[in-house]
Amino acid sequence: MRFNPEDWKQRSHENFEGAWHEGPSVLTPAAHAETYPCRVYKRAQAHPVFATINRLRETYLSMGFDEAEVPVIIEEKDIYRQFGPEAMAVLDRVFYLGGLPRPNVGIARDRLDRINAILGTAMSAPTEEKLRETLHAYKKSEIDGDELTFELSKVLGTDDGVVVHILDEVFPEFRELAPESSRSTLRSHMTSGWFITLGAIWDKSPLPLRMFSVDRCFRREQAEGTTRLMTYHSASCIVAGEDVTIEDGKAVSEALLSAFGYTDFRFQPDEKRSKYYMPDTQTEVYARHPVHGWVEVATFGMYSPSALAEYGVGVPVMNLGLGVERLAMIAYHANDVRQLVYPQFFPRPLSDREIVRAVHLREEPVSREGKQLAAEIVKVAAANGSAPGPCSFDAWEGTLGGTAVKVVVEEPEANAKLCGPACANEIFVHNGSVLGVPDAEKWNGVRTEGVPTGISYLSAVSAMAAARVEEAARCGKGTTLQVKMAKLPSDINLRIDDYAMRFITDNNKKVDVRGPVFLSVRSVTRE
Repeated sequence: MRFNPEDWKQRSHENFEGAWHEGPSVLTPAAHAETYPCRVYKRAQAHPVFATINRLRETYLSMGFDEAEVPVIIEEKDIYRQFGPEAMAVLDRVFYLGGLPRPNVGIARDRLDRINAILGTAMSAPTEEKLRETLHAYKKSEIDGDELTFELSKVLGTDDGVVVHILDEVFPEFRELAPESSRSTLRSHMTSGWFITLGAIWDKSPLPLRMFSVDRCFRREQAEGTTRLMTYHSASCIVAGEDVTIEDGKAVSEALLSAFGYTDFRFQPDEKRSKYYMPDTQTEVYARHPVHGWVEVATFGMYSPSALAEYGVGVPVMNLGLGVERLAMIAYHANDVRQLVYPQFFPRPLSDREIVRAVHLREEPVSREGKQLAAEIVKVAAANGSAPGPCSFDAWEGTLGGTAVKVVVEEPEANAKLCGPACANEIFVHNGSVLGVPDAEKWNGVRTEGVPTGISYLSAVSAMAAARVEEAARCGKGTTLQVKMAKLPSDINLRIDDYAMRFITDNNKKVDVRGPVFLSVRSVTRE
């Protein structure tokens, strides 16, 4: 299917302006709009964590804070500089970075012979020397690991696949490599990056400094749980200047959190007392939310002068941080941070209305005449459904695909009616099940409490009949469609999207569209 780029530009503009709407719509070039309908999807949904990050960023910016990117990789020595004697306890919860060492690969005669056997030819002496030089350059890091296969393929005059086979068969050193740890760590809290940043700019910039960063931190938890992940986002800021006090923390807390609907605030000393904060300044922020009541949402404090001195910083610094996931859990009424952050691993239940959107017709006519034919089949069958057989009723006459066609709804057998009783059944979704039910007292609960699909057995089968007649007419032929006892959705031209069927089966729900349809539609070509 081809689309006019201008259509997509317009869609992008409408999306930006908030003018998109839910539901199907046609948005294709005019010449193809009827034959190739296109569904315009609803505005996409932002992830709760990143939606919260966007709100935090905009709020910080509006408060006059400059955005910063602070270091993610922190050297072990910086942890000691910031935490002092507490460093060992802190390092227990950080991730150390490691890597694979470069092997010192030797090339003895037997290895060269094995390479020649794989290549199917003998290497020349210059090629052998070039091979040694290439492996030595890799050992000295003059060649990157992801370039080694390519470089060896040039030396040996073969393709990458053969080189990979050689490395696997002839050089077991590569397979046996074990990672070795460095003294570099992944940032476990934003403070590590702030100290390094402050040390670089505090005396080279006008004061006060107001900076923020919303970014990932990594913590080696014993186990992830309902409120803890090994990687999370911290929304952190610093205010640095001669006159900065703990009152700045209170002011920033109130201004930042009021943007999220919090109204009243309560501050209380944090018993954890991190060593990089001045004594008695580490403060927990509790805010009263209209729905959730008092909730701990942030922590702030004044950086310790001794820790700042390690980086040559000579002015007071207030730091505030809050966990983005915690804020998002409150905003989105989540009880488990894992489900909030990784919803793909915790599929949510589908509502009846969402299942309805997954119920479609398998076959439908595509032309205007075919759609009119389907409507006429419904009309004639509904009007004469009780007529005793054998009987036949003209439904439509016209041209389809260049072929003159006459279509009848008929019942060729005696002691039968034109339509079976299930033709009047309608498809509803009720408590996760897809059900075809008649308009009878027994099914009042399904019809009043369930969600209708707008599809009846008769309309679905009529659409299938019209599609088959249309297809046969394009070949200059007539055809007959007869639906008897329905057992499966496909028997009455229904298709249920795979994701909805998976939900139905996983949750022991059902699809029940059984029933006696007994509808026959026949088309004949006319000269």
